[in-house]
Amino acid sequence: MSTGTLVLAATPIGDPRDAAPRLGEELATADVIAAEDTRRLKRLLAALEVTPTGRVLSYHEHNEASRTPELVERLVAGERVVVVTDAGMPSVSDPGYRLVAAAVEAGIRVTCVPGPSAVLMSLAVSGLPVDRFAFDGFLPRKAGERARVLAEAAQERRTLVYFEAPHRLAETLTAMAEAFGPTRRAAVCRELTKTYEEVRRGTLAELAEWAAEGVRGEITVVVAGAERVVTSVEDALDGIRERVAAGERLKDVAADVAGRTGLSKKALYDAAVAKG
Repeated sequence: MSTGTLVLAATPIGDPRDAAPRLGEELATADVIAAEDTRRLKRLLAALEVTPTGRVLSYHEHNEASRTPELVERLVAGERVVVVTDAGMPSVSDPGYRLVAAAVEAGIRVTCVPGPSAVLMSLAVSGLPVDRFAFDGFLPRKAGERARVLAEAAQERRTLVYFEAPHRLAETLTAMAEAFGPTRRAAVCRELTKTYEEVRRGTLAELAEWAAEGVRGEITVVVAGAERVVTSVEDALDGIRERVAAGERLKDVAADVAGRTGLSKKALYDAAVAKG
């Protein structure tokens, strides 16, 4: 008997119209749908006008360990199991990884239905460099642990992406300003694809002050990577060109770098123009 297939199916993070056409097909024909929240799944099915023919099971952080062996048994028996979370791609800060690892160990085929990703969408609209990035999920809730994790990331050159709960956002942005410096550029992406979508850009200090008034919704925070330590105009050029390529004005970048390094704004500007 041939084994089944595990399908990780990305779901819309807000607007049901963002669902991939194949998502409806997979949900309609799956032998088993493992859903993080069966109530949310029911609403999604209604929006997609899909009636599942298979069994629907709950699969969330509290029963993931106990339910994974059952799902693997079904896969080994030849069934097609589709995993969906509340929004986005399963296993990315959501249930799914444990099942994927177990399925791979059992020789099960694993595939996915591509779709919306809060990580990639936030990067795309942040206005920050996107050529290299790191996703660090949710930061620790305890202040000391969070400070330690941020201190370790302070010199990371790649753009950093985090998820955060709205009621902890101001505290987290303040901690980031302390660890990365108050002038580090960042963007807070809120309620992406939803009615009240908002992208707030600025320095970490500015964003922390804004968030102190209270913020609602699903939050993703994108933070610029650490810039090179520069001691000369030549050292600064690569970083300047990266920022200009990302859409910033050369004049503004030269002024910012000059202010932080003590180098001549005119010398930085002229050297960047000469380098093309």
